[in-house]
Amino acid sequence: MQGPLANIALLQEKVRTKRISSYDRTGGNKDKITIAPGETAELAAIQGAGIIKHIWMTLSTKDRFIRRNAIIRMYWDGEDKPSVESPLGDFFGQGWGEEYNFQSLPLAAAPAQGRALNSYFPMPFGHGAKITIENDSEHELSSLYYYIDYEAHDSMPDHMGRFHAWWNREVTEVHPEEGETEWDVIAPQGMNVSDKHNYLFADIEGKGHFVGINYYVDSPGPMWYGEGDDMWLIDGEDWPGSLHGTGTEDFFNSSWCPNELYLHPYFGYARIPDKLGWMGRTHCYRFFLEDPIHFDKSLRASIEHGHNNNLALDISTVSYWYQAEPHKPFPAIPPKERRANMPEINVQDVHRWRHEWRLAMGGAKNLWGNERKPKQE
Repeated sequence: MQGPLANIALLQEKVRTKRISSYDRTGGNKDKITIAPGETAELAAIQGAGIIKHIWMTLSTKDRFIRRNAIIRMYWDGEDKPSVESPLGDFFGQGWGEEYNFQSLPLAAAPAQGRALNSYFPMPFGHGAKITIENDSEHELSSLYYYIDYEAHDSMPDHMGRFHAWWNREVTEVHPEEGETEWDVIAPQGMNVSDKHNYLFADIEGKGHFVGINYYVDSPGPMWYGEGDDMWLIDGEDWPGSLHGTGTEDFFNSSWCPNELYLHPYFGYARIPDKLGWMGRTHCYRFFLEDPIHFDKSLRASIEHGHNNNLALDISTVSYWYQAEPHKPFPAIPPKERRANMPEINVQDVHRWRHEWRLAMGGAKNLWGNERKPKQE
């Protein structure tokens, strides 16, 4: 018997089910905590060994960008560097500080309107666990309600990895000399024979296995953003590595440049744009729950931003994995100004592009928009 219900009937010895929550200790109905601007609240400080089995939370504040301005961190076994560090919304499956429904097997943002944040990732620890929320905002986080459900064990086996999650963000640069030429639109495309300029979503040292990614991409143009291949270099191996993909949609288990909402327990598209082509914000996700990516010493995982890294995109990711401690410390999380969204491309911007194109084409009064300059002999 396999799958998420494989051990549901197994009777376990010396396991106690416990919960830490924001319930009103006076017996009243104010079942919440508040976090002042700039402060960090300790949600849980658990002693001994155990496994966090479920986290639920919801929040209220005047800050409409709180899902990027609040930072969740988790620490295992007394460590002083977090094993989990991410903006709150991105961790649970909501990008750009937005609220929208999201469903997968390990993570979900549930009604009303995605405001109930859930994690079912098991999170083992042998000598204590700590979970904090930092309010990196100018407004009070006036209401934070939460459950942290866990099992207390007498001890934890040495082979149990510790849960990790890392948020990264980059506004990518166009690297090829031919420019943003996806699908050969501008010029013939060059070859990419390394991962040097790829977007990096995992840089791990130690032994473990990679189990998932939330990928948030904001495209300032209408061209398909997903010709980029995923590339995995395991235990220091050279490019092209043990796993090399064939395109972004292939990596996310879909096909043919999708622009459709699709929510599978293991993969899908939870947010899509409603503009010309693929302009705007898309949230893709993939969880390797049946096929984790194993490594003994290290893992470097990246993806091209367009073929040969030829597109300027705003990409944010949260990667999830288990590993033996100690882990490589994460780079400092960027200040909130650098976590802000890029400005939205609007109809006036596109009209300005058209104006510049018209001038480049000679300024004729009846140019339609699909004309091309004659090729030079």
